Amino acid sequence: MKDKEEIMLTGDMLRRSAERFPEKNAIVWQDRTITYRGLDQAANRFANSLIGLGLPKGGKVAIISRNRLEYGIVFFGAARSGGVIVNVSVLYTPEDLVYVLDKADVEILVYEDIFAEKVAIAAKSLPRIRQFIVLGDAAGEEGFDALLEKHSDMAPEIALSEDDPFSMTYTGGTTGRPKGVLASHRNRVVTAQTVMMHENIDERDVVGIVTPLFHVAALNIMFQPAVLAGATCAFLSKWDVQEFARMSKRTGMTACFMVPTQASMLISDPGFDPEDFIHWEKLAFAGAPMPDWVQRGLIEKLPALKLTQIYGQSEVGVITVLGHWHLPDRLGSIGKQAYNVDLALLDPDGNPVKPGQVGELVSRGSNVMLEYYNEPEQTAKFFKHGWGWTGDLAVADEQGFITLVDRSKDMIISGGENVYPKEIEDAIYRLDAVAECAVFGIPDDKWGEVPAAYVRLKQGASLSEAHIDGHCEQTLPRFKRPRLVKFVETFPKTPIGKIQKNLLREPYWAAREKKI
Repeated sequence: MKDKEEIMLTGDMLRRSAERFPEKNAIVWQDRTITYRGLDQAANRFANSLIGLGLPKGGKVAIISRNRLEYGIVFFGAARSGGVIVNVSVLYTPEDLVYVLDKADVEILVYEDIFAEKVAIAAKSLPRIRQFIVLGDAAGEEGFDALLEKHSDMAPEIALSEDDPFSMTYTGGTTGRPKGVLASHRNRVVTAQTVMMHENIDERDVVGIVTPLFHVAALNIMFQPAVLAGATCAFLSKWDVQEFARMSKRTGMTACFMVPTQASMLISDPGFDPEDFIHWEKLAFAGAPMPDWVQRGLIEKLPALKLTQIYGQSEVGVITVLGHWHLPDRLGSIGKQAYNVDLALLDPDGNPVKPGQVGELVSRGSNVMLEYYNEPEQTAKFFKHGWGWTGDLAVADEQGFITLVDRSKDMIISGGENVYPKEIEDAIYRLDAVAECAVFGIPDDKWGEVPAAYVRLKQGASLSEAHIDGHCEQTLPRFKRPRLVKFVETFPKTPIGKIQKNLLREPYWAAREKKI
């Protein structure tokens, strides 16, 4: 085991920033603030509360809450207690909650008072949960604040290792039931260091946290690096363009992470005013492919804004980065390997592919998760040939710049030919009227499956199916052209902005499956 001085645990990120910047605001949320000293002490109180409630080392404490100040206390407190924090989507139905909380072996549940009704419904089927802790004004004597007051603000003496599990986030569920990604302290520290360095986050920054903290993008890819750097975090509870603008202006926000949907909504908003963002210097984005028109719009409307594209997953953290100095020349690429991770492009047998050839993105090392919790078969599928397999297909050029081709599960096999939906989507995005599109395979008696394209147009734009057909005829070979084009007003999405193609596909394949 390493000497104590060499160990970096999640709780150390906060402790060290509290030592460096005790009176500085760590979190700003609505009209509330908490300093680094206050956050450090509150996290200790919550850690001692969990220990007092009998949570064993490795025990699971879940949280269901919007972005609010207490989320930071729960996160760091759970890490210091030796427990594992289970971050649960606020969008889950009671049925979803029963599945996830039972699967994760949750013993203690912290929830925001506005979710009390669905928690009460789910609780009837969750006998393992022995303690419910309420956040919010309605909490009263049995709530979070009252619990903290009963316990010491001194750090608990718990023997912890970097390899101990401490955080579980759930996959977006684009291909079925979500899986619990169990990560160690070491896993998430590596990712925090990656982001802090590549996104140039430092103590002068005010970092906007505007995606849900229950997802890895906000929690581990923005909140943790900001705390590690000693920056101030500005929490937004619910995404709204005008609320985001007000928060930016009020807090002097300098850095932020967004998913493409948010960036698209921002630059398309008729009330957009660049004066609301005069301090905003750094934008990181990921979660789904960012259309080129959105990136160009951001560069045009906010010329001082530096865009950094990152690629990662809950399972592997951040593994590639495209710096702002590569734009617009490298639009479409996800950049190069991050400085502190290992990655490769491999064929299905685990052999490296050559530049220009399609392979699956894989990673190994301290950034990669421990396991899918209670999912041994899924874990075994993820870890092969000594690597963690992301499921994303990509190509690399001679300089090491990587471009995603598609999800391996989304690939269409039409008449024996591999068809990558992203290639078709990229072609359709060249039409100025297109805001979003999703291409997926539908059954065909002759070819097995053929491409279908769902398209959402920009506000006020018009486009015909014939126009898209003609455009694809000029830009794509025949077997890659969509056989079905449908215009939609919206897309089903995960909380982090990924279009749920599985929900678009299901109606087409359900009938086919019944015939077999």
